[in-house]
Amino acid sequence: MTYRDNAGTVCSLKIVTLLVALSPELLFMGAEVQLQDNGYDGLLVAINPQVSEDHNLIPNIKEMITEASFYLFNATKRRVFFRSIKILIPATWKANNYSQVKQESYEKANVLVTDWYGTHGGDPHALQYRGCGKEGKYIYFSPDFLLNDDLTAGYGSRGRVFVHEWAHLRWGVFDEYNNEKPFYINGQNQIKVTRCSSDITGMFVCEKGPCPQENCIISKLFQEGCMFIYNRTQNATASIMFMQSLSSVVEFCNASTHNREAPNLQNQMCSLRSTWDVISDSTDFNHSFPMKGTELPPPPTFSLVQAGDKAVCLVLDVSSKMAEADRFLRLQQAAEFYLMQVVEIHTFVGIVSFNSKGEIRAPLHQINNADDRKLLVSYLPATVSAEAETSFCSGLKRGFEVAEKLNGKADGSVMILVTSGKDEHISNCLLTVLSSGSTIHTIALGSSADENLEELSRLTGGLKFFVPDKSNSNSMIDAFGRISSGNGDILQQRFQLESVGENVEPHQHLENAVTVDNGVGSDTTFLVTWQTRGPPEIVLFNPNGRKYHTHNFIINEALRTARLCIPGTAKPGLWTYTLNNTHHSLQVFKVTVTSRASRPAQPPATVEAFVETDSTSFPHPMMVYANVRKGLYPILNATVTATVEPEDEDPVTLKLFDDGAGADAIKNDGIYSRYFFSFAVNGRYSLKVHVNHSPSVSALGHSIPGSHAMYIPGYIANGNIQMNARRRSTGRSEELRKWGFSRVSSGGSFSVLGVPAGPHPDVFPPCKIIDLEAVAVEEEVTLSWTAPGEDFDHGQANSYEIRMSKTLQNIQDDFNNAILVNTSKLSPQQAGTKEIFTFLPKLFINEPEHPLDGETQGSHRVYVAIRTTDKNSLESAVSNIAQVSLFVPHNSAPVLARDRLILKGTLTAMVFIGIICVTIVVTHCILNKKKKADRNENGAKLL
Repeated sequence: MTYRDNAGTVCSLKIVTLLVALSPELLFMGAEVQLQDNGYDGLLVAINPQVSEDHNLIPNIKEMITEASFYLFNATKRRVFFRSIKILIPATWKANNYSQVKQESYEKANVLVTDWYGTHGGDPHALQYRGCGKEGKYIYFSPDFLLNDDLTAGYGSRGRVFVHEWAHLRWGVFDEYNNEKPFYINGQNQIKVTRCSSDITGMFVCEKGPCPQENCIISKLFQEGCMFIYNRTQNATASIMFMQSLSSVVEFCNASTHNREAPNLQNQMCSLRSTWDVISDSTDFNHSFPMKGTELPPPPTFSLVQAGDKAVCLVLDVSSKMAEADRFLRLQQAAEFYLMQVVEIHTFVGIVSFNSKGEIRAPLHQINNADDRKLLVSYLPATVSAEAETSFCSGLKRGFEVAEKLNGKADGSVMILVTSGKDEHISNCLLTVLSSGSTIHTIALGSSADENLEELSRLTGGLKFFVPDKSNSNSMIDAFGRISSGNGDILQQRFQLESVGENVEPHQHLENAVTVDNGVGSDTTFLVTWQTRGPPEIVLFNPNGRKYHTHNFIINEALRTARLCIPGTAKPGLWTYTLNNTHHSLQVFKVTVTSRASRPAQPPATVEAFVETDSTSFPHPMMVYANVRKGLYPILNATVTATVEPEDEDPVTLKLFDDGAGADAIKNDGIYSRYFFSFAVNGRYSLKVHVNHSPSVSALGHSIPGSHAMYIPGYIANGNIQMNARRRSTGRSEELRKWGFSRVSSGGSFSVLGVPAGPHPDVFPPCKIIDLEAVAVEEEVTLSWTAPGEDFDHGQANSYEIRMSKTLQNIQDDFNNAILVNTSKLSPQQAGTKEIFTFLPKLFINEPEHPLDGETQGSHRVYVAIRTTDKNSLESAVSNIAQVSLFVPHNSAPVLARDRLILKGTLTAMVFIGIICVTIVVTHCILNKKKKADRNENGAKLL
């Protein structure tokens, strides 16, 4: 597909801008949180359907955010506050004059309130999956935190906790404490507590009570049971990202109060910058100014919305373009899959078809049983028209008419728009789309689909998908499989366990296996599709060896599908299947396996695939992600493979990693990442992720990932230790180990622009190293990091450039002029390999041209960073900055001169000793000869 210089998109954006100017209330429909006139609008808090109804929960949420608004306003020096908030009430709660939802849904929420299906408690936290200064995914609160007032003793007030987590989510700053490294050795060889600011005071406490610091330390290691308890009364005003619970803390750490030595995530991820420096560089602050005067902003306004009966309308293109590349047949198969297997029970579904005009094929019909599903399938369009023209607006208007039959409005409805055509008049219905209250998911088929189609999804908060014209691609079914109600109730959602499409030669077969784990198994369905002639010969074995044949499947000859629904709960274990091509020509066979959760008390493993942005321009890479977890806990050590399909080229596969290197910002958080930059053509790319987990390896993380609000175990008040109640343990299950699991998830689509025609030169540098660490052992420094690649995180780079400095400012602002470390014997390894390098920094630190810069003699704080170069001299960004303390004897001479003196002295001593030894030997020999001569002379005299 050739993009017409984005002219269509630019035109649409201009029209949208005009619409927003005329109708400001439309600005936040389907959009993310927006900052306007110092106030945040559009913040969405969603309560999970599994949370029991409690009349105190909503007032406590309101109170928390109201307090947070004023606290944030003061902490940001009158810069920002919360203006309007929506709270999404579960449909499972009793109706109480709540407003009808429009485009709000649980999966779009900025703040989630959930028990995670039987897992109570858990720290309030924000899930951050990107680097410093980048927005996170969501904030999590448990109902226990919002309802149990006793927890405020350890966390502080809820409003303060909210601001702590908001800074994580919105501005991409990180925690300034470290539970794994609560203490460290500073530049003066002193034991210090990991804190920010360093002015926060307290005392060491052993198991039996207060104790001197030295009683906690054995060879610079802390005894088990020792901790540092903080004074309740403090003078320090910073920092919110360290301990928001202290009443004196009202600021973020800035350059003057920030503790750069502390081994915390903020220093590691943000190259030792303070939180205020990062926040000040954010887009929010670049586009706003402090409010004048002394008045406080108004308190936030809250609106409570609740989803009622769900209405979904399929809006399907039947123009002549759909006859190309089997698009129409594949649409029929995917729509049948959606109606028979995916759409949740009790949903109202309608069907509309369109070319230049829209036609209602089926009014809303509620799904209560299998017969309702079959009836809706019978209303799917059976043929394409001869007309080539398409009008999205006509189809959508008919879809809105269908949805309005439920409650008089289309609010909260969902449109699934599938098309391969163009609509030059799409701008004519943008106002209708924006004001409809409906969410539009778009599925673009082939290279001829309108380049502005995705604007409809973006404006309404919908998903967007792309299906290439490839006979063996299962992208159409994968797209429909991703579209759920979005209400957060994963017990009602269907999970894809398998999605395979292959060309099978005559009299050959497609053979594979899929794992059904014990987290799923309910309503397990095997779907087989083909493109021409009759069905393949199907053989399916369950883990116990029971055999299913083709005649056990329900065959739909018209749509060329075969479906088998396993009664009851499918047996956990490995299911194997074989599809035999009994025809004399090549056949395309596709297999899709889906299932639902089997047990309400245990959440199943889930996978969410997504990309960082909707589009990118060559040569900037696209970040690909897969969020793999079971409830709150990350699933570790999974094999995660992304498949990216361009419009007219072969698909590209790449393995995603959760190793905290390259594209993956946070290690072991369950979010697997990778750079994708194999751009073959301009246009749309489709993403799908396969996840497999072996039962032989550990599955669940030991802790809940994310940036957590700090829970204080106790305080010191008036000299007395007052311990807080222990937090409730969030137990985890290891049941995944028994069977392993497999999942498939569509990640939607993205667009790439600016790809040059034909082969292009190497323009991809190595990726930035983000996990550099430094450790000092006596006089040596050992560095460790993960090797980047020749191109971002792929391949093998050419060389490393390591530089060091005694000043942070020097290495941050002028890396090229910092001290160069000799790396002539260091060659980069394959991307993803752990690198270790040791050097003697004293050879550089004590050179006379590098003064101490105010450091105390005998100790030096050294800052180290790395830059990587590929074979074409393309350079990576400078790595994160590692720091280490070195200790040198007082008044020590420069090492090189001292070494020369020692060597000279040693050689002189050896020569001197040699001369003495020779002298002694010679003297001894002379004396012996003299004595012998004397004896001979005396003997002669006697004779």
